[in-house]
Amino acid sequence: MATLTDVERIATGLPEVTMRPAWGMRMWRVRDRGFVWERPLNGTDRAALGDAAPDGELAAVRVQDEPTTRELLAAYPDRFLTIPHFGNSPVLLIRLEAIDTEHLREMIVDAWLDRAPKRLAAAYLAEHPDD
Repeated sequence: MATLTDVERIATGLPEVTMRPAWGMRMWRVRDRGFVWERPLNGTDRAALGDAAPDGELAAVRVQDEPTTRELLAAYPDRFLTIPHFGNSPVLLIRLEAIDTEHLREMIVDAWLDRAPKRLAAAYLAEHPDD
């Protein structure tokens, strides 16, 4: 089980990450490009999800593309969800209580790699070939 504290620890452990609030919630960015953020459900989200709306902590994370979003939702419906607000955006909500920190780290690192400048991402991968 992961927490928002784990999200913060993993995100801030990556190169050139800053935290700047967006929409009143913490968002972690690499060179001002958001890759993971707090995202509690609002009333509209809860109405759209109905009984499927989770109660625990959530984080939103960028993914590579919309097909990846669909694949992850199909493979891990207990860990990930989406909301109408995201439309076809490559963004998923992570049910933090349903994901272990290793998988959470993988998701955050992948999001960081997707949003980081190519040279910065390449330098990181050279230093961390297992990521």
